[in-house]
Amino acid sequence: MSELVQYEVRQRTAIVTLNRPDRRNALSRALIAAIGEAIDRAANDSTVRVVILTGAGSSFCAGMDLAELQESVSAGVENTPIWDDAWRLAKLYENIYALAKPTLAAVNGAAVAGGAGLVSVCDLAVCVPEAKFGYPEVRRGLVAAMVMPHLMRHVGERMARYLLLTGELISAKEAQEAGFVNQVVPAEELMPRAMSLAQSLLEGGPAALARTKHLLRAFSHQALSIEEAARESAAPRLTEECRQGLEAFFAKKPAPWV
Repeated sequence: MSELVQYEVRQRTAIVTLNRPDRRNALSRALIAAIGEAIDRAANDSTVRVVILTGAGSSFCAGMDLAELQESVSAGVENTPIWDDAWRLAKLYENIYALAKPTLAAVNGAAVAGGAGLVSVCDLAVCVPEAKFGYPEVRRGLVAAMVMPHLMRHVGERMARYLLLTGELISAKEAQEAGFVNQVVPAEELMPRAMSLAQSLLEGGPAALARTKHLLRAFSHQALSIEEAARESAAPRLTEECRQGLEAFFAKKPAPWV
């Protein structure tokens, strides 16, 4: 298992920890691959019944690694890995969402953009009071296409429009009130509460839980396939608007359209 992800099994629960705290657990290609390996490992381990996803350090996940994205944008249309990158992230979201075993996000800090996406594809979510959630993609000339259906299932269209169109972040309390997370607990209680919820999930029959998740997914059928969502997410990354947005972000200046 990559050092980018820590994997531990405790009380029939796999604890998957994003371990890139120096970059606020930003989703690089390597980290996406490592998370995917951890999810596959949990899926194929008959002793694991529940999966908890959390982050090392003070952030849960800052979203896409924008430095890596900027390199991809600079590679040119013919050589860019952007299309493959979008597909890999879309596939990771789908694998977590469709996992037959219950998943729980233990959100230890900010979860924005793709990080908020990781929270949204988990079945349950608990967070610390300091956590922030949001989708600032439009402020960089990007589109949060892959996570839209998951966000809307939790918070409804009005709140989804607010988050996706304004790029504003909401507090842990606001996220709970909106239905994005189940509970807010003090930092020292985060993992104990997550493990307590895992124990509750363990009381369900494995086949019954898997069937329930299958039906929930079927009843929540999204309009776009994951392939289409990946394409819609990738296409804006090749635009001049995105290039300008990334340059402004790294220069710590307002984007030219502000």
